[in-house]
Amino acid sequence: MKKTILLAAVLFAGFSVGSFAQQYSGQDTVILNHYAARDFVAGVIPAADLEAIILAGIRAPSAVNRQPWHFTVIQNFDLSKKLVPNNVEGNVLVVVSAQGDGRTNTSQILDCALATQSIYLAAQALGYGSRIYTGPMNNLNNNLKAEVGLPSGHSAVALVRVGKVTPPVDAVSAASSRKRADDIITYKK
Repeated sequence: MKKTILLAAVLFAGFSVGSFAQQYSGQDTVILNHYAARDFVAGVIPAADLEAIILAGIRAPSAVNRQPWHFTVIQNFDLSKKLVPNNVEGNVLVVVSAQGDGRTNTSQILDCALATQSIYLAAQALGYGSRIYTGPMNNLNNNLKAEVGLPSGHSAVALVRVGKVTPPVDAVSAASSRKRADDIITYKK
């Protein structure tokens, strides 16, 4: 329960009264300091932490509040290696799926992407490494749906790997470089 409250506080701390610049200027936040972990190590994630991470996905926004997602949590090591060959013991894969083919159901894909990001950020807020994968989706959707246990009519949109990481890892040294804001933002007044 304490971790769930901590997670909620961390995720929503940036949305208090004040301007965006005031909220994020000089503050250490999960949103600005996340990174896609690579150096996972063996170690079990406690059930309470896993539940809190999945809850963040459930609470993600969705168009017209449809909540089209389904979360399949893979804790079976042998099965997880079929999707992420470099997976290590204790890492968990969370497959986010929705009805449709996973390519043309665009609003459901967007909703699942929001849930995916929520899971990704929640894991990091609790001190775990997380990484989003879309590459394994073709193999999963074409060959492993039944083995993974996706609901009938669903296709995987993404998966999030959650696990322990080698400390100390920080967002600055672990993160890929970002494009400059001036190169990717256009303001029309």
